[in-house]
Amino acid sequence: MARRPTPHPLLERSGERRDQVIDDLVDLFLAEGFQTFSMEELARRLKCSKTTLYLVAASKEQIVVTTVRAFFRRAASRIEARVASSGDVRERISVYLDAVARELQPASPKFYADVNDFGPANQVYRENTLVAAQRVQDLVNEGVAAGALRPVNAEFVGAAVGQVMTAIQSGAIEAATNEDDASSYRQLADLVIAGIAEPTDRSGPNRL
Repeated sequence: MARRPTPHPLLERSGERRDQVIDDLVDLFLAEGFQTFSMEELARRLKCSKTTLYLVAASKEQIVVTTVRAFFRRAASRIEARVASSGDVRERISVYLDAVARELQPASPKFYADVNDFGPANQVYRENTLVAAQRVQDLVNEGVAAGALRPVNAEFVGAAVGQVMTAIQSGAIEAATNEDDASSYRQLADLVIAGIAEPTDRSGPNRL
């Protein structure tokens, strides 16, 4: 078997530096957005050179998209880790949506406004919203199959959740309720679980 070539130390360090810059950009963008920053200002805020910034991508627009995509990718990894650690099939939907809310919590109103105003970044958010809706549908299917949830139509639940997620992402829910994205996801979790949870006691006076 051919031996895999060892990465050159300079390339390794360059990759590590790029990852660190992306992490720093994520933190900055979540706190302050990105539309108003020039490359010079980004370099100053991150205390690096513009050459270092260009390790991320070839233009500011591409840097923004790369950074926003990295935010959602890394958030998804942490969300799935929390779901995997949940032993209760019935709780996984709530755990999933609550984890989404936790990941979105650090994002400022300026970040959401800039994402909504910049088409390529908004597309990344929409793509991740669709993935999240599909994940909820999969979790509903798992819960129904395990007998932990009522035998609901998982496709309908997934589609309904997807519509609410899209409304959250577009800012429509915040405009109507004054709730930010993270809070909206928590309330969505409560609504979904209340609607599909299998009653634990079927013998009580309220049984139909």
